[in-house]
Amino acid sequence: MRRMVMAVAASTVILPLAGCGVLNATGSSGDSASPTKGDDVTVGLLLPETANTRYEKFDYPIIKSKVDSLTGRQGKVDYANAGADAAKQATQMQKMIDDRVDVILLDAVDAHGIAGEVRKAKDAGIPVIAYDRPAEGPVDAYISFDNELVGELQGRSLLEALGSGTESSRKIVMMNGALTDPNAKQVKQGALAALNGKVTVAASFDTKDWKPENAEANMARALHDIGKDDIAAVYSANDGMAGGIVKALKAGGVVEMPPITGQDAELEAVQRIVAGDQYMTVYKSYPDEAETAAEMALAKVQGKDIQFDALTPDRVNSPTTKDIPAQLVQVSAMTKNNIKSTVIADGIYKVSDICTPDYKADCDALGLK
Repeated sequence: MRRMVMAVAASTVILPLAGCGVLNATGSSGDSASPTKGDDVTVGLLLPETANTRYEKFDYPIIKSKVDSLTGRQGKVDYANAGADAAKQATQMQKMIDDRVDVILLDAVDAHGIAGEVRKAKDAGIPVIAYDRPAEGPVDAYISFDNELVGELQGRSLLEALGSGTESSRKIVMMNGALTDPNAKQVKQGALAALNGKVTVAASFDTKDWKPENAEANMARALHDIGKDDIAAVYSANDGMAGGIVKALKAGGVVEMPPITGQDAELEAVQRIVAGDQYMTVYKSYPDEAETAAEMALAKVQGKDIQFDALTPDRVNSPTTKDIPAQLVQVSAMTKNNIKSTVIADGIYKVSDICTPDYKADCDALGLK
């Protein structure tokens, strides 16, 4: 189910997502109908990896703070990070089921592989909300960003950076995410929808575990096979991989970086954008996503059905479950031209975080003071 967006300049576009109508999943008539829990709620939070810095720096602390706030500090968050290990995450989730947490927020390492644990949670009466990435099995809700639109935004931004030219003269390398992550497939589809017929994809990689070191190795291979002078741009599905790509390009003798995309607005990526080593990133409001996820989790277990429905106005499908209540959060493209109005305005970073001594001259040139 796709959402309509208004196309504006790619460097400043924000993609609001329209709802598909509200359905009361339980048929109850109000927020106060038969709550099953008070404020002594335990939220299980399963995050997928640490290579992407957002999970430790933003998602976990924001969710914990929101649960504290909404429960008068009576609720708690039981947190585990899988370190990109699907088997480890399955064990972590089983422990949460055994410990009888009240609700689980699951950011799956392997969306298909975790389906059995989702079913076990369901059988134990523990709701599961798929967080940031889809998960198979009988999940109760899903919150993330519209991943195809993320890819489209990256693709359109890359075309903007390339300017005019023929398809054959625009050879690009595509560094996609992990095959085990459904988000990676959706982002790739969105990017190809924007890029097909406008560039030549000279090499394409599905990067194991989204790891920067794997992206770096893939990029080194592409440089060897294609030649540094024939690569007009690099599509990178996220910022961590963009960092690995830049390392490979510099090691391969590239002095002036071609346009490189990203996603997640990691601090290092913002600094690369300031320095001209990365063209853009997709900024996703982690506070909006994380805080709403905490609200959804509490509303679900506290029987606040109208509140839960209001928080899940969209519907999505997984390979195993149809019409999953969902919320898809807006995204925007961030280039050097709108750093102030995105990550700084939203309080994600301060100017002093970005403009360390190594980047002072570049920051001064952009008016970041």
